[in-house]
Amino acid sequence: MIELHDDTIAAISTPRGRSGTALVRISGPGAVAVAAAVCAAELPPRSPQVTVVRHPDGTGLDRALVCRFPAPASFTGEDVVEISCHGGDLVPALVLDAVCAAGARVAEPGEFTRRAYLNGKLDLVQVEATLDLIDANSAAHHHAALFQLEGGLSSRIDSLRAALLQLRATLAYEIDFPEEDDGPIPREWTLEVAAELRERIGGLLLHAPEGERLREGVLTVLAGSPNSGKSSLFNSLLGSQRAIVTEVPGTTRDAIEAHTSIDGFPFRLVDTAGVRSGAGTVERMGIEVAKRYLDHADVVLLCMEAGRAWRADEEELARDAARSGAAVVAVRTKSDLNPEERPGVVPAPVSEAVAAACSVSSRTGDGVPLLRDTLTRLSFGGLRNAGEPALVTRARHARALRRADDEIAAFEQSFRAAQPAEIAETHLVDATLALEEIVGITDVEDVLGAIFASFCVGK
Repeated sequence: MIELHDDTIAAISTPRGRSGTALVRISGPGAVAVAAAVCAAELPPRSPQVTVVRHPDGTGLDRALVCRFPAPASFTGEDVVEISCHGGDLVPALVLDAVCAAGARVAEPGEFTRRAYLNGKLDLVQVEATLDLIDANSAAHHHAALFQLEGGLSSRIDSLRAALLQLRATLAYEIDFPEEDDGPIPREWTLEVAAELRERIGGLLLHAPEGERLREGVLTVLAGSPNSGKSSLFNSLLGSQRAIVTEVPGTTRDAIEAHTSIDGFPFRLVDTAGVRSGAGTVERMGIEVAKRYLDHADVVLLCMEAGRAWRADEEELARDAARSGAAVVAVRTKSDLNPEERPGVVPAPVSEAVAAACSVSSRTGDGVPLLRDTLTRLSFGGLRNAGEPALVTRARHARALRRADDEIAAFEQSFRAAQPAEIAETHLVDATLALEEIVGITDVEDVLGAIFASFCVGK
């Protein structure tokens, strides 16, 4: 079972290193007493005070801004005191040492947020959103995390759960009075409500795959034969010179990976070694690395020089990538060297494996904006048109929602088959538990352990 703690914790809540200020946070039943032992000023609620911070032995440490947040109206729901001292490596460490000498202990990773969850200040979705907000590396991921932190997903889960509980309540009559032929609620209404619940869950799951990509970024692998313009295109999409570009085939001997944001969406670009026969030992090792990336790619940019025909080996590569679940984009590179093939959309090669095709020039930049638009359309087309941030961004959420949907479907089947109401209702109970698991109403100690282990100390 989840245990509440009655001790007082403290941590440096800002990154270590040279900075103007740093924040030392204290939370717990002894937070005010600990702060009083190191601060010379009175601490009225929510009224920042400039004061000298001293070690309990009397040694002066810093002149800082201190603010007290009384329970329960604080981030953790406990008494909280925040000390904004000067930054750097030494001063915050000395302040934390003084606070611990006064009776606090150093917090574990994520312990402040864990206490906020245990004290009902955040639900589990909001806890995860807090971590996502810290880790966000694109505008879309940031918007989704903020939306969840403000209760965007939680409110919908609560609404679904309330509707399920109401549906279970209507079955109580049949359970309590099984001898009655007709209850107070028509059976058709019960099935309509169940169908509506499934439709609402389907709406949440509609963009779940795209939502999950927001957290890791779309794995986008540039592939093709040597000297086909992969590295130049890689640099062009990044807007920086990361890969070495020469006219010598086989220059790229290993995969080069970089994170970037395209139109506000996250992508992981991977420049791989060109695939060809007759490569040397080192180059063959790079080709094997490329093939491993291709096996897990979300999108494959299959690069080939403009003006030449589609080859059989490229057709095979495209088919293999598509079978692995990737969206294949045929990219005709070096269009500036082939005036007859203007940058932009080009007819896709005769292959059912190719999702889109375009012609680009990495040297002039022509066609690159169109390629960027193609990438976001293939990877996040649903979210771009949805009009609101992603709701479901974690596989855990999606699994629980699918389980709830499966249980409601099983309820519909059982109810139509006129099975005893007690049996039909067990499926609604399991559907309710699945939804409660998302927001953390049920005992989810293992899930909590995995989530909070990812937090930084001080959060």
